[in-house]
Amino acid sequence: MKKLVVLATVCLISAKMYAQTDTLKTNVLQEVKVKTQVNTVDRLPAVVGTRIWSGKKSEVLNVSGMDANIAEKTPRQIFAKVPGVFVYDMDGSGNQVNIAVRGLDPHRGWEFNIRKNGIITNSDMYGYPASHYSMPMEAVERIELVRGTGSLQYGAQFGGMLNYVTKQADTTKQLSFESINTAGSFGLLSTYNAVSGRIGKLDYYAYYSKRLSDGYRANSSTKYEAQAFMLQYNISGKLRLKGELARSNYVYNIPGPLTDSMFNADPRQSSRSRNYFNPDIYVPSVNLEWNITYKTKLSITASAVLGARNSVQFDKPADVKDSINTQTLQYANRQVDIDHFNSYTFDANILHQYSFLNRQHTVTAGVQVFNNDLHRQQQGKGTTGADFDLTLVDGKWGRDLHFKTKNIAVYAENNFRMSDKLTVSPGIRWEHGQSDMSGYISYYSGQNLPNTIKHDFVLLGLNAQYEATKSSNFYAGFAQSYRPVIFKDIIPASVYEVADKNLKDAYGYTVEAGYRGNANGFKWDVSVFHLGYNNRLGSLSMLNDTGAYILYRTNIGNSRTNGVELFAEYGTNIGHKFYCSVFTSSAWMDARYKNASVKSGSANVSVDGNSVESTPQFISRNGVSAKFLKASISVLYSYTAKSYADALNTVQPSANGAVGLVPSYGLFDINTSYRFNDRWMLRFNINNVFNKQYFTKRPTFYPGPGVWSSDGRSVNLSVGIKI
Repeated sequence: MKKLVVLATVCLISAKMYAQTDTLKTNVLQEVKVKTQVNTVDRLPAVVGTRIWSGKKSEVLNVSGMDANIAEKTPRQIFAKVPGVFVYDMDGSGNQVNIAVRGLDPHRGWEFNIRKNGIITNSDMYGYPASHYSMPMEAVERIELVRGTGSLQYGAQFGGMLNYVTKQADTTKQLSFESINTAGSFGLLSTYNAVSGRIGKLDYYAYYSKRLSDGYRANSSTKYEAQAFMLQYNISGKLRLKGELARSNYVYNIPGPLTDSMFNADPRQSSRSRNYFNPDIYVPSVNLEWNITYKTKLSITASAVLGARNSVQFDKPADVKDSINTQTLQYANRQVDIDHFNSYTFDANILHQYSFLNRQHTVTAGVQVFNNDLHRQQQGKGTTGADFDLTLVDGKWGRDLHFKTKNIAVYAENNFRMSDKLTVSPGIRWEHGQSDMSGYISYYSGQNLPNTIKHDFVLLGLNAQYEATKSSNFYAGFAQSYRPVIFKDIIPASVYEVADKNLKDAYGYTVEAGYRGNANGFKWDVSVFHLGYNNRLGSLSMLNDTGAYILYRTNIGNSRTNGVELFAEYGTNIGHKFYCSVFTSSAWMDARYKNASVKSGSANVSVDGNSVESTPQFISRNGVSAKFLKASISVLYSYTAKSYADALNTVQPSANGAVGLVPSYGLFDINTSYRFNDRWMLRFNINNVFNKQYFTKRPTFYPGPGVWSSDGRSVNLSVGIKI
C-alpha cells in the first residue's frame, strides 16, 4: 500500500506542476477547452429496455475504454472497480472468467445468471450452470453486473446477473473493419477481426478471433478460436428483429495439480502432460424488440446453448505420478468425459409506464420457459497416448446419463413513484418444474439410479431508492433466491456413495443497502449486505444396511455472509490536457456456516461458525490513473486475504495439496495505452509486475484437487486499427 500511496502522490504533484506551467497557455488560448478523463465505472439507469433496475446495486464497466489486459481478459483488472470480486484461476490465461461476489462459488461464474446481449450462456441452468461459452473480450463494449437483489427478473441466482454487451454495427458505413492484434509472454499470439455496417434496413456485425499461448506453466498451452455473426433488420422505427449465432472453442492442455512442496520448489512445473479440456459451445438466438407505444415495450427471445464439454485426463491426485508402466512400456489409459448440452430458453418481457394518482409508475412482467437435456457420458476408457484424443478403446462408458429439465418461471415487478424522490419496487417470481435423471452407471444398481428434483418456489423481492440530491441516492433491497440441485450433486462417484432421494434446492435471500453518487469529480458507492444461503449441499457419513460406512450426498446445513462493499474514486482535470484519478474498490466479508455438519473420516463433524471455503475476509483493489492528451497509464494494486479450502478450515496442507490454507497475496499491474487517432490504438500491459508466485484456490473437483499456480510476470503489446 505504501508503494500505491507514493504513486498517487507523484501523480497528483506532477499534475499540479503541469497546471502551474499551463496557466499562461490557458490565458492566451481561452477558447480551447479539451476535457480529458479516463474510464470509470457507471450505474444502470432506473429503467433499461424492459427491465427495472431502480434501487438495485449495479455496475457498468466500459471495456472498450479500459487500460487492461483485454487479450487475456484478466479478471482482476477488468473487474477492478467492482468491490469484492473473487477471482479463481483454473483454465489458463484468457480462456474463462471465473469470478464470484459475496462469498459465493467462483467456478466459471455459475452463481451468476450469465448473459451475452441479454442471451443466457450458462450451459444448463439446472444441470450444470457453469458458463463454458467464452467470447473474446475484444468483442465486448461493456459489462453489466447486478447483485443478488436483481435476481427476480433475470433468474433466481444468488450472485445476480452478469451481462456482456458486445460491440454493435457501425451504422454510418456499409462496411467497416476493426482488427486488434496482440503478442506477449509465454508465446501469446492473439488476433481479433470484425466487420460491420448498415445496408438499407439491415445492420450486421461479425467477428473472428484466434489466440495461441504456450502458458505460464509447462504443458499448459491453449488453442482458442471464436466466431460470431449478428443480423438486425429494422422493420420500422418501433420494431426490429435480430438474429445471432456465436461460437467459442478451445483446447487447453491441463498441466495438473501440484502439492505444496512442488509449488514451493517450482510453481511453473507440471504434474501432467496428457490432460486436455475442450468446451465447444454454440449460442444461437432470435430476438424481437417492439416499442408498441411510447409507454409500452415488448421483448421476445428464443435462444439455446448447444455443444459439448470434453475432457481426457489421467485423473489422479497431485502426488500420483503419470508415468510409463515398466511392464507394458505405455502410459495408463486416460479417462474420457463428455457433456452434451441441449439447453433451450424462451423469454418474453413487457414493460409499461402508466399514470396513477398524478404520478408516473412502471411495471414489468415476463415469462421464461426452459427445456434442457444434459447428456453426460463419463469414465470412458481412453487411449494411452499423449495428444488430445477422445477415442474410447472399448466403446463403453462407465456412466451414460440424461438430466432432463422442464421449467417455467413467471415474474412481475412494479416501480411505484411515491414522491419526487422516493421509488419503491416490489416484485415476485414463481418457479415451477422438475429435473429427471435416468441412465446407466456401471457400478450402481439401476433401480437405485433414477432421481427426480422438483423446483417449486415463490420468490419475493422489494427495492427502494431515495434521491438525496440530483447526483446521489440511497438504495436498499431484499430478494429471495435459489440454486437448483445440479447433476454432479446426485451422481454417486462409487458404489460407496448414495444420493439423498429427498435433496432440496438451496434456498435463501439477499439484503443490501447503500449510498452512491457522483459530485465534483468524486464518485462513490458504499453498501452493506447480508446473504442467507440455506440447504447447502455436501456429504455426510452414514451406515448402510450391511453396516458399512458410505458417503451420503445430502443437504448439510446453512451459511450466512455479512459484508461491506466500498467503491470510491476521485478524478480531476488539471489544465486542459492532463487528467488524474485515484480509486479504491474494497470489500470485507464474513461468511460462516450455521447449523451445518460435514464428513470427516467416518464421523460427521459440526462446522457451525467455521468460515465458508474460498471466501477471503478482505479483497481490495486500488489504482492510480493518468491521461495526458492521447496517452494514458494505470497502476493497479490487488490484495486478496487468506482463505480456507474446506469447511473444516484445515490449515496444514494435506500431502496431495487438496486441502489447507490458501495464503494471501498482493499483485501490481501496469497498463498503458496510446490512441493516435480514431483509427489507431496501442496498448501495453505488464501483469504481476513483481512476479508474485501465488494460487487462488484448492479445487475439490475439476481440474483436480491440489495447488494450481497462477501466472507470474508477463507483458503483452496490442495494436488496434479501425477503418
